[in-house]
Amino acid sequence: MIAGALMLGFMLAMAYPNLPALDSLTDYRPKIPLRIYSADNVLIGEFGEERRNLARIQDIPDVMKKAVLAIEDDRFYEHGGVDYIGILRATIHNVTGGARQGASTITQQVARNFFLSSEQTFKRKLYEVLLAWKIEQNLSKDQILEVYMNQIYLGQRAYGFSSAAQIYFGKRLQDISAAEAAMLAGLPKAPSAYNPVANPKRARVRQQYILQRMFQLGYLTEAEYAAAKDQVLRVKTDSNEFGVHAEYVSEMVRQMVYDQFKEDTYTRGLTVHTTITKADQDAAYLALRQGVMDYEKRHGYRGPEAYMEIPAAKEEADDAIEVELAEHGDSDDMVAAVVLEASPKHVKAVLASGEEINITGQGLTFAASALSEKAAPNRRIKRGAIIRVVQEGQAWSITQMPDVESAFVAANTQDGAIRALVGGFDFNRNKFNHVTQAWRQPGSSFKPFIYSASLEKGLSPGTLINDSPISFDAGQTGGQAWEPKNYDGKYDGPITMRKALTKSKNMVSIRILQRIGAKYGQEYASRFGFEAEKNPAYLTLALGAGAVTPLQVAGAYAVFANGGYKVNPYIISKITDASGKVLSQASPDRAGEEANRVIDERNAFLMDSMLKDVVKFGTAAKALSLKRPDIAGKTGTTNDSVDAWFAGYHPKVVGVAWIGFDQPKNLGNKETGGGLALPIWISYMQKIIKGLPLEERAVPDGIVQVNGEYYYAENPPGAGVRSLGTDERPNSEEEKTKDAVKNELF
Repeated sequence: MIAGALMLGFMLAMAYPNLPALDSLTDYRPKIPLRIYSADNVLIGEFGEERRNLARIQDIPDVMKKAVLAIEDDRFYEHGGVDYIGILRATIHNVTGGARQGASTITQQVARNFFLSSEQTFKRKLYEVLLAWKIEQNLSKDQILEVYMNQIYLGQRAYGFSSAAQIYFGKRLQDISAAEAAMLAGLPKAPSAYNPVANPKRARVRQQYILQRMFQLGYLTEAEYAAAKDQVLRVKTDSNEFGVHAEYVSEMVRQMVYDQFKEDTYTRGLTVHTTITKADQDAAYLALRQGVMDYEKRHGYRGPEAYMEIPAAKEEADDAIEVELAEHGDSDDMVAAVVLEASPKHVKAVLASGEEINITGQGLTFAASALSEKAAPNRRIKRGAIIRVVQEGQAWSITQMPDVESAFVAANTQDGAIRALVGGFDFNRNKFNHVTQAWRQPGSSFKPFIYSASLEKGLSPGTLINDSPISFDAGQTGGQAWEPKNYDGKYDGPITMRKALTKSKNMVSIRILQRIGAKYGQEYASRFGFEAEKNPAYLTLALGAGAVTPLQVAGAYAVFANGGYKVNPYIISKITDASGKVLSQASPDRAGEEANRVIDERNAFLMDSMLKDVVKFGTAAKALSLKRPDIAGKTGTTNDSVDAWFAGYHPKVVGVAWIGFDQPKNLGNKETGGGLALPIWISYMQKIIKGLPLEERAVPDGIVQVNGEYYYAENPPGAGVRSLGTDERPNSEEEKTKDAVKNELF
């Protein structure tokens, strides 16, 4: 006996000096993830292996501390790191056949989590005890508890109770109730087993036991205990972890930050403040989703997403359905369901939660053709079909995930700060950011830049231009003959340039570019931020046959909105480290600074005037529903209706909407930018500019008004270019341009 004690003492004496230093505890610096916020301080993204909010002991509410102590170590403030009474109690309990209990103190858990493996060996346990003693000698009890409550893993990638409160309940740690604290306190033992998202029943059983312990220890009064026992907890289970759908923004920002900080991005506690606002982003997200689904409804139901065999045994069926639906994730309010019964008048289906739903009446209208016995086998809704449903009020309806994609971006016209960015219908289905990565033909939305260029070549809004068919033979193009047409196939003869833009006349745009020269048009468009190599100097440029991104278009239209200044869209306003030190601050180009001027103020005024007429009298007349005389813009529909655009602005906000397929194909013969993209823009703008005062642009110096039309002072009526193509005799300038046209591609 004495020999054994001496041997144990010798082992302890030898082991203690070899214990690791406690630097990682005394200078506790946990891995803090990258966090991304909106301009109004709403968390929109978080990236890192460990999701953690560092909370100081004085900021942790008493109810949270007591919940943890009640279940993990109620004698924490009494023992010296090892609880001998607890060990004796657990030993007696285990010997008498009760459910196995452990006796590790919080200090021992800290020692294990920071310095040791989880292997169950005598040597590891010995080192755990020695480290616990050493920790207690070097840190105060509050310091130890603070480290524990910030370091412990609690499931869902959450480390520490502050992060867990946000992830499970969407609350600050300071705001949680006793019932919520007890639920969180149950997680350290087995985060997956007691996870209230994955195992709500098991989690509640443990929560109730912890509440009972808190009552028995005097941490809760009888009234508090009774209220906590009965409180119904609202655990966050939605697919979007944050308060706003800004997934494309978050990923875009993450990539930008990583380019600068590399692997430190995910552990240094960087905080990024973006320029978007919750109101703008919410409005843009809802507008885009509604616009896409309106298109889907017009083009009919394509059929179920998949089919499965449902086993006859209920338990097997439940398991099989759960596995199958896991492959068909929710898209916000559009959830997947497996059909149990189907007839033309009634569909019974089950959701991933196990809830059975019934769909009748109007809820079946969209998919009625697929409920018919005559429906094709791959389109028919029958038992085992996986369908997409949405709840409207209390009623369920059949819908479908869209094939078509979309993008929307809005920015401040004065400095380019991006207010909203939605890169696609659903980030989880398609992470390709169509705002920044999609190079698409802009179609007629590019025409204003050709018109703007012509104002510097002697044309004016009052110039008469012949809207009549025009063709180029193979000798002129150097390739195939080209016979462009107006979208509607109608021709108005000689009309003013203003009216031609209002009605989006292709023939007029071609004649304008023919007059000023395709090379000049290409170079001029580059002032607005378009890449010359993506927009070749051919006459097809007049019809927007080059390639642009929605973000480029937004920056370009901002030039017309702000009086002629190029502002570069940006999304990061500030980056700080974990201590709040500013590491990077945006310094954007601003309108009003002459160094940023790219077109004459008079040019911007005339273009703004004509683009307002597009809204008042032309292809964007739907925007009159906003009842705002200070909005302007241009629709865009490419050849064969492959891309649909609307780019428009209020003096302070520019917005661009686009719809198309990732693999370009026809959207439908009657689908246009005015019918597809414009409603998205209107839906966003009606929420954002509501209440803003009307702005009337002052007529700049150097502009004269004659018979209701504006002109450059040096090009009044009778001067400059009075007409184009009205006599059908091309001048030498037109001949030179025709000779230069090669490889015309519509």
